[in-house]
Amino acid sequence: MAIDAWFPVGFKIADQAATRAALFGEGNWQIVEVGNRRRALVVADETAKRWLDVGLIEAGQFDALEYGGKLLWVMLSNEDQVLCPVSEGNAPNNVSEALSFATALRASRSIDRDVGLQDALYVEKISRLLPTYTISATAADDLVLGYWLTGGANVSAKSFRRLCQSVSYIDNASLRKIVQTAGIAPIEHRSFVDDRQAKDVALASSESGSTTHGLEAGKPELFEIAGRPELTDFFNEHVIDIVQNRDRYSALGISFPSPIVLHGPPGCGKTFAVERLVEYLGWPSFQIDASSVASPYIHETSKKVAQVFEKAGDNSPSVLIIDEMEAFLADRDMGEGHHRVEEVAEFLRRIPEAAANDVLIIAMTNRVDMIDPAVLRRGRFDHVIGVNFATGPEVLALLRKLLSALPTEGDLQLGVLVEELVGRPLSDVSFVVREAARLSAREGRTSITQESLIRALRSAPAREREGSERRKIGFG
Repeated sequence: MAIDAWFPVGFKIADQAATRAALFGEGNWQIVEVGNRRRALVVADETAKRWLDVGLIEAGQFDALEYGGKLLWVMLSNEDQVLCPVSEGNAPNNVSEALSFATALRASRSIDRDVGLQDALYVEKISRLLPTYTISATAADDLVLGYWLTGGANVSAKSFRRLCQSVSYIDNASLRKIVQTAGIAPIEHRSFVDDRQAKDVALASSESGSTTHGLEAGKPELFEIAGRPELTDFFNEHVIDIVQNRDRYSALGISFPSPIVLHGPPGCGKTFAVERLVEYLGWPSFQIDASSVASPYIHETSKKVAQVFEKAGDNSPSVLIIDEMEAFLADRDMGEGHHRVEEVAEFLRRIPEAAANDVLIIAMTNRVDMIDPAVLRRGRFDHVIGVNFATGPEVLALLRKLLSALPTEGDLQLGVLVEELVGRPLSDVSFVVREAARLSAREGRTSITQESLIRALRSAPAREREGSERRKIGFG
C-alpha cells in the first residue's frame, strides 16, 4: 500500500540528505529512503519525547526539524544498516545480523519491561526496538524473535526444535546462542527416545531411593484450543496422550496417532485448531496445497506429493497438513481424467506409510462429500471430524482471549456481541475486536470501550449465502 509521504521527493533533511520515497509509516512516524542504501526515521515530537523519557533513546541521537508547522525528529541510518518495522523485516542473512537483533531486543526490554514490541521499529544503528504504541494484541518477546528470525513465520523462539527446522541457515549451536542473547530460555521438545530415556532414569532413581525433581518440573502443560472444548478433548485423547505415553500404547499395538480429517464450512476454525496443535507438539510441519504441488503437467503433481511425504518422513516426528483436500482427493468416479486417478492412488499409497514413519497427517476440507470414499475409509483416515460454527460459550471464550491481550476500559458486556456472532465464522469475531481497536485509535483513545465494540459489530453484518440454510453450530 502506498504511503502518503510527509515530504516531497528531494526534500533536504538531516546532513543535507535528499528524501526519496516513503517506505513505511503510521500516524506518528515514517521511514523514508535517502540516498544509496540509507534510510531515515522521522518521528513526531510527542513520540520521540516518550522514547526519551523512558530511556530508549538518548539526547543527540535525533536531529530536530520543523516542517509544516510541526516539530519532527530525524535519525539517519548508516549505509546498509537495518531500519524497518519488525513486521516488515527480512530474515537475517547470517549469525551476526541475527545476534544484532537479539541484542537490540534484550536491551530494549531491559529498559521498558511492559511495552509490546511486536509493532516496534528496529533501529540497528542504536541497537533498539522502538515501540510505536499502537493498539494491537501484544505478542511475547519469544514470538517477536521467532518472527524476525524466520522472516515472518509465527514461530516461538522457545520452541527450539521447531525454530531449528524453520531457520535452517543457522546451525543449532549458533541459534541457541542467539535465543539466549535475547534473554529467552528455549524449551527443548523431547523426542520419543528422550521420553523413554527419561522413564528409565526415573525408574533407576526410584530403585536407588533418589528423587527426580527435574522430570516432575518438566511435566508438559495441557493442550487447549480457546473456545473449543470438544475439539480440545479430541486432540488430547487421540493425539497428545498417544504421543506422551507411546510405550503404553505400543504395548497394545498402537504405535502412532491415526490420520485425521477436519471438515466444515469456511471460517469455522479448522486451520486455527491445526496451528495450535502443531505449535504445542513443536514438530516440524509440512503442507500440501494447490499452490505448492498442483501442476498442469501429467505425473508432475503426483511426483511433488511424493516429495512432500518423503521430506516429512525424513524429519519425523512431524505433521503433514493437507489443505483443501478435495482438490487432490476428489471422487475418482466424477471422471476428471487419468491424472486425477493417479494422484488419488499416490495418496492412498503414501498415507499408511506416513503413519508408520511417525508422520501425523491432518487433512482439511470444506466439501467432505466430494472426497473419494476409498480415502475416507477407516485404516486410512480413522477420524473424520466435523467442525461447525462456534456456539455461544465458544464465541465468548474467544472474545475474552482476544480482549485479554488488549487494553480495555470499564466493565465490558460481551453478551450482546455473543448473541450476534453465534453461528458466524470465527474470523468475524476477530474482525470485530480489530475494528473496535481501530475505531478507538482513530478517536485518540488508548483502550477499547463497550461503545467501540458495539460500533464495530454494527459495521460487520452477517454475510448470509443466498439459498443456504443457517448451519448447525458447534462441534460435530
